Amino acid sequence: MDRTWETRWGRLLALLLALVCTFSLAQTGTTAGTTAGAPTQGATLTASQEAQAQAIGRTIRCPVCQGLPITESPSDLSQQMLRELREQVVAGQNADQITSYFAARYGDTVLLDPPRRGVNLLLWLGPLVALLLGGWWLLGYLKRAKGVAAPTEEAEEMDESDDYLAQVKARVAQGKLS
Repeated sequence: MDRTWETRWGRLLALLLALVCTFSLAQTGTTAGTTAGAPTQGATLTASQEAQAQAIGRTIRCPVCQGLPITESPSDLSQQMLRELREQVVAGQNADQITSYFAARYGDTVLLDPPRRGVNLLLWLGPLVALLLGGWWLLGYLKRAKGVAAPTEEAEEMDESDDYLAQVKARVAQGKLS
């Protein structure tokens, strides 16, 4: 095949990828810049309420994004969730009530620090159980390996006192064993 054809297609694909990335970053920057730090339209927050809303928002995961809290996500859904959160802060609800509201509405997966109950308990205890079982298996393996690798003095004495073994060793030393 002609190398210039491959080079042209490679350059075209690289240019297309660069354009898509540039457009994506431009959209993300305008969305995040216009709504991320702005208070909600219906409620005005004091500085302490805004700090409380930001702290709670950092514990709630955006359902659209991969692991981003709603305070950092540029998606429309996370911005809507942040507006709801601010309204609840203005209404006087505490952090537990707000996180419970979002967990009831979107499920426990919306929480960046999921509760340690139910199926989530397996996720919290699984690595610890795996570590303990692995340590137990390794200890048993090392004990078995130590027992096989190092013969005791009694076994060596029995081997040397065995007449048949002495005869075989003598024949091997003389080269008569074939």
